[in-house]
Amino acid sequence: MPSYEQLSELLAPESTVLLTVECQQGVVGPESALPELAREARTSGALANVARLVDAAHGNGVQVIHAIAERRPDGRGANHNARLFRAAERLPVQQLAGTIAVRVAAPIEVSEEDFVVRRLHGLSPIQGTEVDALLRNLGCRTLVVTGVSANVAVPNAVFDAVNRGYSAVVATDAIAGVPSDYTPAMIRHTLALVATLATTDEMLTCLGRPRRPGRV
Repeated sequence: MPSYEQLSELLAPESTVLLTVECQQGVVGPESALPELAREARTSGALANVARLVDAAHGNGVQVIHAIAERRPDGRGANHNARLFRAAERLPVQQLAGTIAVRVAAPIEVSEEDFVVRRLHGLSPIQGTEVDALLRNLGCRTLVVTGVSANVAVPNAVFDAVNRGYSAVVATDAIAGVPSDYTPAMIRHTLALVATLATTDEMLTCLGRPRRPGRV
């Protein structure tokens, strides 16, 4: 884990963006298409920790981007080239554009200053979406990654961020995947190699730190 000073520098509000990945009703909500994942996100405390980080970001001038995965009702433009996509087409709850399923899930609160970026294809919340351009225009240097799932979208987001030159920070207790023991193993053996790891409480301590004189 980084020192307080190192993490504080990484999380400078003016150059940090908090990304929530697929924290939507149809994925982590009570009527999820993926009930095992939704249960893990809630019982592990990951979803509550995402909400805590979002609240702290809103209060400390950190930009928030919510990445949502959705489909058109006719399925046009969606991928069909992997088992995951074909399985999603058969799920009882579809992530259809304009439905409750693609709204950001409670207890996460969305402010007027947040960006909600929706994608119709692929596995990544960054590749092929508006997110990278938004990060550059916002002057982002550090991207904090939260959400689901640790199996696919979260590591995809981390790799894409690193490949594009951002410093990635992973909130280790604000991501979830299945089975429950997979997430800590993936963090330890994969994300630790490319990202800075910190807990929600460690991040909240840094985000609430007194500002240095002369910094804006």
